[in-house]
Amino acid sequence: MVSADAARTVVGIIGNLISFFLFLSPVPTFVRIWKKGSVEQYSPVPYLATLINCMVWTLYGLPIVHPDSTLVWTINGSGTVIEVVYIILYLIYSDKKKRLMVVLVVAVEIIFIGVLTALVLTLAHTHTKRSLIVGIISIAFNIMMYAAPLTVMKLVITTKSVEYMPFFLSFASFANGLAWTAYALIRFDPFITIPNGLGTVFGLAQLLLYATYYKSTQRQIAERKGREVNLSEVTIDDEPKKIGSHTNQNG
Repeated sequence: MVSADAARTVVGIIGNLISFFLFLSPVPTFVRIWKKGSVEQYSPVPYLATLINCMVWTLYGLPIVHPDSTLVWTINGSGTVIEVVYIILYLIYSDKKKRLMVVLVVAVEIIFIGVLTALVLTLAHTHTKRSLIVGIISIAFNIMMYAAPLTVMKLVITTKSVEYMPFFLSFASFANGLAWTAYALIRFDPFITIPNGLGTVFGLAQLLLYATYYKSTQRQIAERKGREVNLSEVTIDDEPKKIGSHTNQNG
């Protein structure tokens, strides 16, 4: 019979893999941003929320805070690096107003994690106390990460379009929450169970929205392309007339 520790390790590895793909899921979005040369209506909130979430969970998983949590700090350390790359790309292709807002939020996040680390290591002298303090804060930020797409979900409902809510990001969020909930339930860890349980619900809600508005999104995209084609044809048709008129005036 497989032991609880072995099962937890296996599920944790699966959770790491899913989390890694979750962190990579915005790649198609940033490829589009790069091609368009603009962030358009894409929100930086999910990336900012994920960054602070990864930094806090990296702290939680360190041996000086919560021993035997290697699978927690490794994946969140990797996620921190990946989110920094996304935010840099967002800054490059955003306007001045958005760029200033993102820089200020990142600065606040870095200051916060620095202060939290210093206070926990100097004031809490046992692993239990450190795990409790950082764990409670981790719950808050993990919920924030999963709830961040709520702003995008509101846009989806308003516009009846999922164009700016990438499917892979929604699916990866759902699978990630499910895997880490299972991981935490094998050897109960409330700090991991609570936020990831809610994350599973948020991810499922996004998938339901995607299924609901997928067809209307395709219609909107087709209509927009049709208008662009018609505009292009009008421009081409008008050009010879302008040239002809100019020739007659000179004649």
